[in-house]
Amino acid sequence: REWTMKTSIVFLLCISVFPGFSQGRVVGEDETGFAECNMFFPGQVPPEGFTEPFHVKICQQYNKEPRFATLYSTKDKIPLYSAFKYSKPAQNKEENWLVEPQIDDPENDLHEMVHEADIVGTVANLGANQALTSDYIGSGYERGLLNPSLLNEEDFQMATYTLTNAVPLSPSLSKSWHRDIGTVVEQALVPHCSKKDHLYLLAGAIPSSVRVKGKVSVPEILWLAACCDAPEGWSLGLVKKVNDENSLEDLTVGELEKQLLAGVQLFKGSCGEDNQSREKTEAILQAVSQIRSGEQVTSDNQEENDSSLVRKVAGIIATPFIKLLELLIYVFVELVKFVFYFLWLVIKRICVTILNGVYSLCNGVVSYLKAISMVLISIPYDVGRVIINIFLGFLQIVQDVFTLTYRILLIPVGFVLHLATFPYHSICAIPSVLKDIASGIGGTFSLVIDATATLLHGFYYLVGYIVKRFVPKASSDD
Repeated sequence: REWTMKTSIVFLLCISVFPGFSQGRVVGEDETGFAECNMFFPGQVPPEGFTEPFHVKICQQYNKEPRFATLYSTKDKIPLYSAFKYSKPAQNKEENWLVEPQIDDPENDLHEMVHEADIVGTVANLGANQALTSDYIGSGYERGLLNPSLLNEEDFQMATYTLTNAVPLSPSLSKSWHRDIGTVVEQALVPHCSKKDHLYLLAGAIPSSVRVKGKVSVPEILWLAACCDAPEGWSLGLVKKVNDENSLEDLTVGELEKQLLAGVQLFKGSCGEDNQSREKTEAILQAVSQIRSGEQVTSDNQEENDSSLVRKVAGIIATPFIKLLELLIYVFVELVKFVFYFLWLVIKRICVTILNGVYSLCNGVVSYLKAISMVLISIPYDVGRVIINIFLGFLQIVQDVFTLTYRILLIPVGFVLHLATFPYHSICAIPSVLKDIASGIGGTFSLVIDATATLLHGFYYLVGYIVKRFVPKASSDD
């Protein structure tokens, strides 16, 4: 079974999956409970008290039909519980593991669970909030199902193989858990519930601080809570400690709730825990005790155990070869992935280079056409500008001619005549001017002579006056 599981995972990384496989839907905060998957809870009321923001509700579906409900922790990357009903088990099918893309990328267009290989590179932050196949490979842990496939019929069984329904368990613990829970449900719980379709089961895990590859939390406790919502109803809790794979402790649902988060209530009204039949409860506990001690084993179970022993011996012998083949297949797959990734990078680089060249060529053509267009557009503009300048120059010349003519016409006729006769009058006036100049010069000399004579006469008169005034008359007589 382990070989089938692991080889299927590896080969599914290279081939496509069958369409219409298992589907799942992450339930939004605006929806009540688990939407269509509320049918897996008594009274359609999910457990209360799981209120952390990293608790994600998932309605697990197959062929668009709800199969079970899961509360997933994106912090611990494991389911906290899966809610389901017992159905007639089918023969074990090949394991095909899936992931829920909406947990990591709520904005993607995928609305169903798909194989991990189909969404690598297309879903943002893949593995940020959920476990992936790579988290388990080579870790020494198996993907242990909380809702075991062996308790489900075919369609339900195929829907259980999702990583949102798996917790990391050691191979021996995984086998012990599935064996114990399967035996308890089939031999102790189902026979004591008068309405088998009213048997509600919650299988859960309590995360620990131990993490696989530093990501996926290894549970410290596995638990099962059962509720028979029938007239003679009852409820029961079972706990298996991870460090003791042979342990299987029975307890009440109330006692189980105290080991979980504070304020948790698994079943509405505790599934009539206070009013349940004492005889029915004792019968169930006795059956569980017999299963725990290994007393209740039918002939069919003995044959199954013998067959299981043969398979175990065959598995031990074949394990080295299986591991080697698994390693070779894993290396081959990784090599194929690397080759395809390398080719994708080369093709991407070539395409980017071609697109850049085409873009540059288009830019050059556009720039060239733009320059030519500007030149062609500027030619008529320049010609028109030259013509306009010539026309404006001609108009300026005409304007200057008219202005000059106008100014010439404004000159007085008398001024023109005077200007024309100016030479004649100027030449004819020369003798008269010379005459006037001579007269002026003569008059000037005459005036100078007269002035000199007058000055001398005055000087003579002044001297005579002084002499007469100051010289004595006697002397004057002498």
